[in-house]
Amino acid sequence: MKIAVICSNGKVGKLVVAEAQVAGLEVTGFAKSENKSGTKSFVQKDLFALIKDDLAGFDVVVDAFGAWAEADLPNHSKSLNHLCDLLSGSKTRLIIVGGAGSLYVDKNHTAQVMDGTGFPDAFKPLASAMGKALTELRARDDVQWTYISPAGDFQADGAKTGKWLWGGEELTLNAKGESIISYADYAAALVEEITRGNHIKQRISLVRA
Repeated sequence: MKIAVICSNGKVGKLVVAEAQVAGLEVTGFAKSENKSGTKSFVQKDLFALIKDDLAGFDVVVDAFGAWAEADLPNHSKSLNHLCDLLSGSKTRLIIVGGAGSLYVDKNHTAQVMDGTGFPDAFKPLASAMGKALTELRARDDVQWTYISPAGDFQADGAKTGKWLWGGEELTLNAKGESIISYADYAAALVEEITRGNHIKQRISLVRA
């Protein structure tokens, strides 16, 4: 199976590359700066400069794009729309490293995590931008996408436990009442979805078991 990891130099991107290589997948990293991902096959190119030919022949493309500065937040929508346009009409699956703020907290799916009074104001612009990108993604019928939201507490330096629970559109808590997962476990679970999953045009989610 041939896998492309977009923004492979990022924290999640590097971990996805490592997990995919351990799983025996043929991985190519893409990033605008020199290769820091540890993958043997690498293309140094900005995401917005990619063309259809760059992604031709891959079974799965992983979108690990991230932006946090306020001026860059619109790029969540722009980058995802660009990748969707490149993959439009193809059989290539697009798996997106998503956010938790847009997860629902009620059965009727009328309230989201980012709407809660306890949600930090500092993260609301990011959550809103990522939520907008997901809403736009849902309208695409021409792309084989899967959007994976992490738990509410997404820990960059958290330990890899190898144990996680899959959820759907709603915020899922583990037996301890926690919504937590490490980048390391998230990356391992994402690769599991690559190799085993078939959640086409669905948003799924993760929490540490």
